[in-house]
Order: sequence, then C-alpha cells, then structure tokens
Amino acid sequence: MASAAPHAPPWPSSAPTNSASSSPPPSSAPAPGVRCFVPEADRSASAALAELSGGGLLRCASPAEAARDSALVIVLIDADGVDELFFGVEGIAKGLCTGAAVLIRSTLLPSQLEKLEQKLADEKKDVLLLDGYIFSGLSDELKQQIVVVASGRQDVAERARQFFNGLDKTIYFAEGEFCTSSKIRLVNDLLESIHFIASVEAMYLGVRAGIHPSIIYDIISNAAGSSRIFVELVPKLLSEDPLLIDFLNSSKKNASYVMDMAKAVTFPLPLLGVAYQQLIHGSSAVIGDVSASPLKVWEASFGANIVDAVSQQIYDASKLADQLVMESKSAKRIGFIGLGAMGFGMASHLLKLGFYVVAYDVYKPTMARFDDLGGSTKGSPEEVAKDVEILIIMVANEFQADSVLYGSAGAVPVLSAGTSVILSSTVSPGFVIRLNKRLEAECRDIKLVDAPVSGGVKRAADGTLTIMASGTDEALHCAGAVLSALSEKLYIIKGGCGAASSVKMVNQLLAGVHIASAAEAMAFAARLNLRTRSVFEILQHARGYSWMFGNRVPHMLDNDYTPYSAVDIFVKDLGIVSCESSNSRIPVHVSSIAHQLFIAGSASGWGRYDDAAVVKVYETLTGVKVEGKPPLLSKEDVLHSLPAEWPEDPMDDLVSVASRNSKKIVVVLDDDPTGTQTVHDIEVLTEWPVEALVEQFLKLPTCFFILTNSRSMTADKAMLLVQTVCRNLEAAAKNVPGVSYTVVLRGDSTLRGHFPEEADAAVSVLGEMDAWIICPFFLQGGRYTINDIHYVADPDRLIPAGETEFAKDAAFGYKSSNLRQWVEEKTRGRVSEKRVSTISINLLRKQGPNAVCQHLYSLEKGSVCIVNAASEKDMAVFASGMIQAELKGKKFLCRTAASFVSARIGIKPKPPICPNDLGLKRALTGGLIVVGSYVPKTTKQVDELRSQCGQSLRVIEVSVEMVSMKSTEDRDQEISRVVELGNAYIQNRKDTLVVTSRQLITGKTPEESLEINYKVSSALVEIVRRIDSKPRYIIAKGGITSSDIATKALEARRAKVMGQALAGVPLWQLGPESRFPGVPYIVFPGNVGDNSALAKVVQNWASPSRISTKQLLLNAEKGGYAIGAFNVYNLEGVEAVVAAAEAENSPAILQGFDSVMVDGSHLTLGENILYTKSISSLAHAKGLLVEAELGRLSGSEDGLTVEEYKARFTDVAQAEGFIDETSIDALAVCIGNVHGKYPPSGPNLKLDLLKDLRALTLKKGVSLVLHGASGLPRELVQECIDLGVRKFNVNTEVRNSYLESLKKSGKDLIQVMASAKEAMKAVVTEKLHLFGSAGKA
Repeated sequence: MASAAPHAPPWPSSAPTNSASSSPPPSSAPAPGVRCFVPEADRSASAALAELSGGGLLRCASPAEAARDSALVIVLIDADGVDELFFGVEGIAKGLCTGAAVLIRSTLLPSQLEKLEQKLADEKKDVLLLDGYIFSGLSDELKQQIVVVASGRQDVAERARQFFNGLDKTIYFAEGEFCTSSKIRLVNDLLESIHFIASVEAMYLGVRAGIHPSIIYDIISNAAGSSRIFVELVPKLLSEDPLLIDFLNSSKKNASYVMDMAKAVTFPLPLLGVAYQQLIHGSSAVIGDVSASPLKVWEASFGANIVDAVSQQIYDASKLADQLVMESKSAKRIGFIGLGAMGFGMASHLLKLGFYVVAYDVYKPTMARFDDLGGSTKGSPEEVAKDVEILIIMVANEFQADSVLYGSAGAVPVLSAGTSVILSSTVSPGFVIRLNKRLEAECRDIKLVDAPVSGGVKRAADGTLTIMASGTDEALHCAGAVLSALSEKLYIIKGGCGAASSVKMVNQLLAGVHIASAAEAMAFAARLNLRTRSVFEILQHARGYSWMFGNRVPHMLDNDYTPYSAVDIFVKDLGIVSCESSNSRIPVHVSSIAHQLFIAGSASGWGRYDDAAVVKVYETLTGVKVEGKPPLLSKEDVLHSLPAEWPEDPMDDLVSVASRNSKKIVVVLDDDPTGTQTVHDIEVLTEWPVEALVEQFLKLPTCFFILTNSRSMTADKAMLLVQTVCRNLEAAAKNVPGVSYTVVLRGDSTLRGHFPEEADAAVSVLGEMDAWIICPFFLQGGRYTINDIHYVADPDRLIPAGETEFAKDAAFGYKSSNLRQWVEEKTRGRVSEKRVSTISINLLRKQGPNAVCQHLYSLEKGSVCIVNAASEKDMAVFASGMIQAELKGKKFLCRTAASFVSARIGIKPKPPICPNDLGLKRALTGGLIVVGSYVPKTTKQVDELRSQCGQSLRVIEVSVEMVSMKSTEDRDQEISRVVELGNAYIQNRKDTLVVTSRQLITGKTPEESLEINYKVSSALVEIVRRIDSKPRYIIAKGGITSSDIATKALEARRAKVMGQALAGVPLWQLGPESRFPGVPYIVFPGNVGDNSALAKVVQNWASPSRISTKQLLLNAEKGGYAIGAFNVYNLEGVEAVVAAAEAENSPAILQGFDSVMVDGSHLTLGENILYTKSISSLAHAKGLLVEAELGRLSGSEDGLTVEEYKARFTDVAQAEGFIDETSIDALAVCIGNVHGKYPPSGPNLKLDLLKDLRALTLKKGVSLVLHGASGLPRELVQECIDLGVRKFNVNTEVRNSYLESLKKSGKDLIQVMASAKEAMKAVVTEKLHLFGSAGKA
C-alpha cells in the first residue's frame, strides 16, 4: 500500500482546513504521487500534504476524484463543512472503493465523529473510519518527524501503519478505540491554551518588575518554567508578529472545543476556564471588522508596553556572569544555614571543591551526615556566622530567613564587617529589597547577593544549578567564585537586590501553573477513558509539553508522591506571585487559580507530598484515577493465545550435540549468587585466580559459575572485574590442552545490572563476537518475553517490566519494556532499536532449532539479538539452535537470566530439596535468616513471614540509618547489639530473622545509592561473621546480601549447588574451608516468589517445634483418644518417656514444661477459686496451659496422704462456676479415682457423673483430665476415654517400675540405670497404647 498523510501546519490557519489525499490500492498501478483535493484558499493544507508525501502532489478537481479507487484516504477538516466534503455531489463518499479506510484529522468532537462514522457506514457499509491526530514532532527524539496517532479498529489501524511506516520522517502510533486520537488532541489543546496565557502573565509580570523581556525569555527558555508554547509564543509577542493574532484565535477556538467536551462529560477545568476567558479578552481587539493585535488589550490590563520594554538597552546576563567569575575575589571560609534537600547538596558540593564549610540546620541527623562528609557544624546561626567570609542562606521561606538572620542566636549581629550574604531561598522581591536596606543600616559593609537557584536536588549536589544573581557590583564580585562553583548556568541580573528574585518569581509562576495544568490535563484524560500513560508518551512530542509536564506527570502515573518539591512549596511560591502582582496591581488570573489548587491540596493533607500531588485535588473532586497502571493482561489468556510449543523435545538432541563438543565448557559470570536458580550439581567459584580456574577446567565440567557480585559495584569497577576474570580464563584455558569455553553473563531477569558495560568489558578481552544474545526469560520468577516486550507476572497478570518497581531501581533504573528499545536506552543510542534482531516465539514454536541456527548464522558480526520465550521448551529450542550455530563456528556472548543456563547445558530439573534429603532431622540450634534486599516484593515477603511464623520466629531489626548514615561508634554499637541477640536466640533453638529496617535510604546519584548499599551489606557481613553459634541453616535474602554473606562472612571460596529449596531459590553446600561447612546455605533472590514464598522456605527448614500441651489436647479431642502425662523425677525418667514416645510415634506429656497444675482441692470452694484464678492469670500471661483440680482424691501422692473420709466428688454445678471464674484450660475431676493403689475391691468410678462433667467441659471448651490412672483396668480406661477424658496423669506405676528395677542385684551402676530406664519405658509404652495415642504424633 502506498499513500500519504497531511499534518497540522506549523501555525493553525484561521480558515477551515478541508482537504483530502489518497493513494491507490496495491493492485493498481503505482501513482507518480499523492492525489489530493485542497481548496484554493487553503495554502497551508496543501503545504502540509506536500511535506508529508515528500512532494509529488497531484491536485484533483474534487474530493471524489482524490478518493477514487484508493485504499487509504487522509482527511484534514475543521468542524465546519464536514457533510459537504464527505457527502456532497462530488464528496469523498462518492469515490471510495470497497474496503477503503479513511483517516480523518479534525476538530470534530468525539460525538460528532461517531455520527460521521455511522453516516458513512450507512452509505458505504464496507468503508472504515480511523480517527487521527497528526502533528509535527517537537521533542529532541522526534524533531522534524511527523507524528500520526490513529485510533479505530485494530486491523484497520495496522493497515494504516504499513503505509506510514513506509514514509520517511513519519512516526505512527495506533492507540485505542475510535475517537481516542481526537481526545488526546483535546488534552494537548488544553495544555497549549493554559500555557499561552501563563506565558503572557509571566512576561508582563517580569516587565513590570523591571526585568528586560529578552532576559526573561533567555533564562526561562532553559529553566524549569519553560514550555514549548513559551518558546514559540514569546518571540512573536516581543516582535509584534502578525501571526500572533492567528495563534491567539486558533488557541481560543481549540479551547472552546475542549470546554464543550468537558461540559459533555461533566468535568471541571478551572485553569482552562479562566485561560479561555483571557483568550477571549485578548482577541477582543479589532480594527473595523478585522482582528487586531492583542498587545493593546494586554497593555491596558497589565499596565506595561512590552514592545517598548524590548527596545530598552539589552545586555547578556550569562556574559556578565562569565566576566564576574573572572574578576571575582576568592573565598574559602563559607557559612551555610539550611541543609534541606537542596541546601545539603549545595553545601556538600562546596566541600568537594575544597571550600571550608561550617553549617547549621535545625534537623540534627542532617548535621551528623554533613559531619561525616568532612564538614563542620555548629549549634546555631550565630556560631556559624562568626569569622566567615560568605554566609549562604538556603531556608524554606521568608520567616525562616528572617529568623536565622535576626532572631534569637541570629547571624547578623556577629557577622564581620565586609561579609557577603548570599540569599538563595525563594522569597519575594520585596523581602529582598527590605532585607538589603536593613543590612545597609548596620553600617558594617555587609553585602547582600540576591541569588535564588533552580534545578533540583541532583543538580544541587552536582554543582550544576541555574542561578540568577543580583546585587551591587562589589557584592557580586565577592560572591562570584562561590556562585560559579554551585552553578552550570549563572546569570547576572541588573537592577540590584530583588531583580534576581523577580526572575525566579516569573519562573515559579510558570512552573506552578505547568504542574497544575499537567494535573488538570491528565485528570481530564482519565475522565475521557484514555490510557494516561499512553497520553503522556504521545504528548511528550507535542506542542502542549512543558518541562514540568515531562518531570511531574510520571509521579502522577506511578502514584508516587515521594517529595522532591512539596505542594506547600508552591503554596508559598505562587503566594509570592499573588502578593507581588497585587502590590503592582497586575491581574494574574491563571496563576491565581493554580495557587488555589495548591492551597486546596495542602488543606486536604497533601502539603508535604510531592507537588505533583496537586492532581489529587482533581481525583478527589471527580473520582477519576490518573495513575497509569499497566494494561491488565491476563497471564493465562496471553500464554494461551500463543502458538503451540515445538512438538519435539530438543533436550536429548541438545545433550548429544553438547557431548560431541564436550570440551566446550560454559562459564557463567554471575553478577549475584541468584543465577544458580535453575541448576543442580554445579560448582560455584567465589574466587578466580588462574590456578583455581585451571583446576576447574581440568575437571572438564559441562558448566561452572563464577560469582562476581558485580551488580553491587559501580560500572567502572564492574568492568575492571569482568576484564580480570576474562583474562584469567584465557590464561587458564591455555594451560589445559584442548579445552575451550564460552562465556555467559548471567544478569537479572528484571533487566537490572551493568549492561552494556560488562559485555563491552568481556569483548575487550575475548574479542568481538558474532552477536550479543539478550535473553531475560525466567519461568520460576514469572518473567516472559513476548512480542519483544519483557513482562513480570504479578501473579496472574503480566506487567511490562518498565512499569514495575524494578525499573525504578536507584542504580539500574530504566523506562523501556520493549527489549529492542531497552537496548537502545541502555547503550545510549549506540545500538539503535532498528539494529536489534529478534527471535520470535513464532519462529521457536513453528520452525524449531534449525530456524534458530539459520537466523543466528545470518546475523551481521557485532549484532545484538533478543530472544522471546514463554516456556522452558522455548528456551530449549533456542539453546539447541544456538549450539548448532556455535558448532558451525559462530561465537556469541550471552546476557541472560537463569533459565538460559539450564537449557544451554541440558540440565533436567529436580524437585525442591527438604531437610530430610540432607539428613537434617533434629537440631540443637535455630536457623538464621538474613534479609538485606529492598525491593517491595521482599518487604511483603518479610511481612508475611512475620505474620505466619511470628510465635516461633525471633526478629532483630538492623537500623539502616545507624549503620550507613551515623558515626562509626554508632555503627559498631548497632552491630554488637544484633550479634549478641542473634547468638542468644540461635543457641536457644530459635529461628532468627536479621532484617534491615524497611525504610529505603537512597543517595542523590546511583553511585551514592551503591555506596549506601555497600555500608548496609558490609554491616550484615560483620554481623554474620561475629555470630559464632552454628545455625541449623542459613537463608540470605537478596543478591548482594547472599553473595557477601557467603564470601566475606562465611569465607566460602567455592560451593556446590545442590538444587533448589523452592522454585527459583538455590540451595548451596559451602566448601569445607567455610566457617560453617555442611550448613545448608539458601540463596533467596529479592525478586522471586509470591508474598508467602519466604515463609514457606522458613517453615520447611525451621527447627522442629514442640507442640504445646494445649494443642496436644485439642488434637486428642479431634482424634478421640487420650494423652498420658507422666510424672518423672530424674533424667532416666525423662529419657524413658521420650524414648517410648519416639518409638511409638505418640504424643506424650512431661508434666511441668508449658503447663501449670493448680491443686487447691484442700481449700474451701471460695478459696480454691481465688487461688486458682490468681495462678491462672499469671500463667496465661506467659502462654502456659492451666489445669486445676475440683473435688478431692483420696490416697497417697508425693508423700501426702488424704484419708478416704476426706475425699470429695466433683460437683457439676460448682464446676461450672469454677470454670467461669478461673478461666482454666483443663479440669481434673474426682469421680471415685484415687492416688496410688486402689482398694482390693477395685476402683468404683461414678461414670454417670463423668458423663455430666463431660457435657459441661465440652460446652465450656475445657479438657477433661483424670488423675489416678495407675491401676485402672484397661476396659475402664477405654470407657473413660469414650466419655471424654483426654488426659490421664500417670505416676505410681512408672515410679514403682523404677524402684523394682533397683531391687534387682548383680549389676553395676550403669547397668542399674539402663535397666531402670527400660523398665519405666515399658510402662510408658503400655500406657501409650492403652490411651490410644500410639501412632498419633
């Protein structure tokens, strides 16, 4: 298909744009150009069509002629004249052929477009309509490109894509259902209109403040207040360009369409509403019947003639700055007050440059951080100000500035004569002027420099701020060196103190309005049911874009309002604008509305949120959600939509192919230890001297891993490390005849890590490869690559990787989910998206390994190839084809996730390993779980672990602030505290979780974030190194954490991968040289598993816990049996009970471990209740079961005898009150049972009474206990169990068996003890069977 499409003219025409162009279908003879119909009066549309088509326009006499026999017709049209153009006598509809598609770019509202679509369908049932938004790309990325956004039926949109992709300088987006494109255009028009009026207000406010308009334009165009409308409009405003009238009228008309749409969907647009009124006001100037320049209207409104202001003498503010820096005086001793986000960066940068900086801030931890950097801090502004040459003030507002200068312990009284004060806070020009007068009144030659800054936290730390400065020449010369040190762009503004703050005020007016307008636009887009993230991506290239739109909308889309600049900052800054404009009697309508929106946000509780949270005002008012959540793709639906897998299993072929090339060893450089997630019986080296590598090569393994842990390093260090490893591999291979190897760079399946740096480093040693292979598929972690998009499953949806928390990584963040675009992004354009080759799932599943081999073999040398995969079979097919290509002489460098490695070496999976597999049954110590990973998934897993295992788990939280931000003494104290607790818990068989505090602390740069990570990781290493209690098992959570623990804390030089503790969770056996050889080491990645995964592993590997007495009785109640509780008096008795219970697999109770027996049966009922109640309260507070006795047994026990006449049966009525009052868990009753021996006539139990007591205790949830079980016949015991007795206390028979054994002579002491133990064990065993508990453990 060949055709052409017009685009919007650079300046919208005031006349209707009614035109059409078309191209013939593929079956027709190719036309020499594009046929078009353009009214004679409409030159702009003709030019637009010519630009899009590359020339060669064939002008037609009518729309019908232009459309005749064409597969695609492109229409430019305003709201007027639609019916005539389409359905007139020679309208487009007359010439449309069967199956034609019409792409219309119009100013029609969506409702009007839908009517047009219906009418066209009624007349031409087989003609399909696409809605189009067409504009010239204005971003650096798409400059001089034509952007076409088409919406409608997907198949039709894809047909149009084929045409537009064939044109030079054209970018095509297919976006959503019909009318989506026009809705996106309305959002852009909203932004353009608001930015138009904001630019006018800002320029006139600056001129009234005495600033030359050209200076304002030059500075703001490169500052945060810039927008594309500002850059386009202001030159026309200053030159009184006639096109300004067209610009104004076009904006007014477009704003009216947006207002109509807002009314139709019932959505408030306060900013656009007032901007629209201002556009109407500006266009009210007429001469006769013709529109006149709006400058006269604005001159009357704002009280300034901007054209006259332009004619005033101009100067170059940046050249003045250059001259100032050359002539400035040196200063070394700097005072700095205000170490907030910006201030800390500025002060620390001055330190790096060698200035002596003494600082003060009200927040003590920040001062401690500054001390750690080598700065000096004092306890008040007064102390800071003594003996400094320059004092910098960087506080939040005018009140704070006044306080630190003139308040209690203020700076001004102690300033030395001649000191320069640099005020960098954003304050009103009036405040600066008043402050300057106060300082002059001191008569000590204290000089004030008005120097507000712009650029954000990162630029502050880097010394690349934009600074506007004004003041006397002498003041500026004294401060010039410091201002230069802090800035990338320095502007000197003439006009004295207050002039620079006036420029900053203008910038903040624009910045605040642009944030608020971005919120209004994105909320409106959400109300229009647009995909907000797609809207943002498209409008980045359009005319409605501003710097703040590009910077703040991502915060809205991510629903992340971590404050970089807070809502309250713009309450203050736009308040300055409001106050100054009021004093100057200048109406600033749009900025006043923006100010009210920020005030509304602050009043709603969002004042300390990021300023992008102003969008919450719209969300709360209208119920929309701007958050651009990824498309809800069902994992199941997507996977089911793919072709069937390759029918053959290539694994066997793969193994045989690999065996023919048996000396080709796969060496995996793993950037953290989690890369062993899919392999077993493979060795891992944590050191790589040539000798160790030679030893490994001599074993001729299929594969081995080298743990580099390079992800924890800076890029430069990672490159040096990889080069070292590769050189050592080369040297080792030369010492082993006939061996060869191939290197795999195992990286993160969520695309984090040093790419392309590590690949570049490897190639610099190993030589150029035929191709780099990028393959991040990892089934166990839920990572899939489909149609070149890399997804993360969560858990039933597929989320594009670029939309996940992993893409926000402080060190390795990225934007692109499309792997081809990701390669371009990470290589910074060195490898363009178009140069990246793809192996599709279709190729893998329909053509198989041979096709993979052919594709790889045909790649140009030095190519990059990405691999799509959605199953292990896909991975095996690719690996098989790749090996074939290698056998033909091709060399590849693979950057992959874990799944590729197991496929490449043909390893078959095996089930997860459990403790029994390693012979771990009983344990004398607890396990150790160490968590350092900060990904949100890990935090959720830790929360779930604590929830599920809270009772058996001991948790020690390591303060990240203490170990990474505080003094060395504080750090050592925190480490010692954790070690002491850890040793105690592990020795006491308690599984112990050592977890870093979950508040993520990041640096201002990726390098600083890695440094903080290092400090935290090294603290965890020191903790584990100093824990000397050998744990039952060790789990290390997080890649960096697990590597450092293994190599530095446990001193392992090599390990063997035994398998996995859970899918994707490797289990290592550390080498004999390690501190705890034989202890299972579980490497748990930070990004693997669902929320309960960590809890599952801990539960599988935890020290077997003893079931409580209460749980034993509950189990007995469910099972209908009883449990024996045995009174023992020595170690042999304990061993006898335990041995019998283990042999019979039976529960048993050793009296007194986690229960209390309260016997107040000798007391009156009231005394018994009070006594039992007090003990019960104490015991329950410690989690102990409480058993009490009601009624009184006769007989002898433990040397006490109760005569028969003193015995009392348990009374049912009394028992009910007793249970209610005491809250006991088990009731021992008297129904005729006795302690010791029963009379010769045998026991006489009141079973009817037992039956009534059972009914009561069952109702109350209390277990029924019978003392005096010794001597009861088997049949009677069974009857008692049937009637609900769940615990029998046994004493006499066990004790008697012990005594009888001792009476036997002829044995030494050891034999006597053994014999006694066996005698007691026999009695216990018999009772376990009698009570029915044998086999129930």
